[in-house]
Amino acid sequence: MNLLLQTSLSALCVATVAAQISPSADPAPFLPRMHFADTVSGRPFSKDPAVVRFGGRYWLYYSIPPYEGKAGAGWTIGVATSGNLVDWTKAGELSNTGPAEASGFTAPGAIVIGDQVHLFYQTYGNGRNDAICHAWSKDGRTFDRDPTNPIFRPTGSWSCGRAIDADVIVFDGRLLLYWATRDPAMKVQMQGVAAAPLDGTFSRDQWTQLNPDGPILAPQVPTRLDAPGLDLAWERQCIEAAAMALHDGRLYMFYAGGYNNEPQQIGVAVSEDGVNFKRLSDQPLLPNGPTGSWNHSESGHPFLFQDEDGQDYLFHQGNNTGGKSWYLSVVPIDWQDGHPVLAPHKLTAR
Repeated sequence: MNLLLQTSLSALCVATVAAQISPSADPAPFLPRMHFADTVSGRPFSKDPAVVRFGGRYWLYYSIPPYEGKAGAGWTIGVATSGNLVDWTKAGELSNTGPAEASGFTAPGAIVIGDQVHLFYQTYGNGRNDAICHAWSKDGRTFDRDPTNPIFRPTGSWSCGRAIDADVIVFDGRLLLYWATRDPAMKVQMQGVAAAPLDGTFSRDQWTQLNPDGPILAPQVPTRLDAPGLDLAWERQCIEAAAMALHDGRLYMFYAGGYNNEPQQIGVAVSEDGVNFKRLSDQPLLPNGPTGSWNHSESGHPFLFQDEDGQDYLFHQGNNTGGKSWYLSVVPIDWQDGHPVLAPHKLTAR
């Protein structure tokens, strides 16, 4: 697709999402069809969505901040269910389990394999020692923890050894685990990937890091596959929250560029092998919204869900308060000539 046309379509679709408007006399921010937040912390605050279809319904896993009266320390993961992908009802929370989760845990990635939901998530509150953990469930709500948690942290002199923001996808007969890490100075956030056999347990000894010598995608640094002359200033010093999709045999990474509220915005890169990625554009697919919109401060931390009918949905977080509140939303994705295109009009049928 022509780059200018793609950028124009993205801007148009974002405006359409923002413009599901209340009557003009209503001063409230423009709201999308899905505008979900858990209020258990005393304010609307939900981040880092992950969605699966399991047991005849949709399941949403998301991050909740610490709150008074919480049974364990730090952040945790909330669970909600839905029959239509836009109207969600809270179904519970995960409790801190084991030493790996003692300071909190957050940012889930979810996948259904066989008759189980598998969560891959990060420890929280440990700085450069945060790492990826694994749990599984047969009912979508209660999870058994992997006894080897944490299951993964990266190696290599280019990384500080931290791993956060897990997402997984089946590709080429393996389970690929995508994660974000930082440079040794803890300033620049970058993407990496590891692989494990599908017929294994996904425990610590089964993962092989596929990028030992450097990141697979880093902010403001074009890869050897990118076209020259890219303007990537919007990525600032952060690429995180890889959200993976398989389309026509290729892997697409929807990623968050920029740290929270800088603003964070969502871009897309594509790969033939899951390791070497090329950006589709030097502009975000889903920017933050205009002044007055619900996501004026950011559109961030994506998750790509493909429903049973083949329709793709891009879940993401946003706010217009500079991070004092956080909501989750969704926009359908169509594909044109190998490029994802926002299709918010498709939610009107739900």
